[in-house]
Amino acid sequence: MASSYRVRSLDESTWPAFAALVERNNGVFGGCWCMGFHPEGVGKGTTAELNRDRKLARVRAGTTHAALVFDGDTCLGWCQFGSPAELPRIKSRAAYEKGLTTPPDWRIACCYVGKGHRRQGVAGAALAGALDLIAELGGGTVEGYPEEAGSVPAGFLFHGALSTYERLGFTRDRKVGKHRWVVTRSVPARTGGPGGGTGPA
Repeated sequence: MASSYRVRSLDESTWPAFAALVERNNGVFGGCWCMGFHPEGVGKGTTAELNRDRKLARVRAGTTHAALVFDGDTCLGWCQFGSPAELPRIKSRAAYEKGLTTPPDWRIACCYVGKGHRRQGVAGAALAGALDLIAELGGGTVEGYPEEAGSVPAGFLFHGALSTYERLGFTRDRKVGKHRWVVTRSVPARTGGPGGGTGPA
């Protein structure tokens, strides 16, 4: 089934399909709208409506990135990525910073697949799509923070499954939680891509 998927970048043209997926899934994780890893964060003092407005504002400003997986015109899931400045609010931060030597150029943050489409290759297609988009944006060192798939329910694998990352060439760097790892991979720039260099603009 994965071979029939298309991956598109989150932008104003794909926003309606992205928003429809979020709305079908109750705002995602309590109305987060995939804002939890951005500087604004979510939680106390925010609402689903505010998170939606902030996400749309970032889409319009070009300050949020995601690879969206489509089956036809329907968005099934996504893989969020961005620079550390764009996505500073990672989990297990104290443990992460304790072992940090060199910051990555890019972070993989939220990986999400809508209900009814899990275990159908969507997450793998989204992560692969994110790596392709990163290559087009100039490439660089990419970090992810996945968990072992059996450690938490599939609907709560915010960062994706460790096995998915390893299948796509990531290597384990260090543990930052009971089941969470920092994994890394170098992505070469794609010749002719808009980035033209290394790392995010």
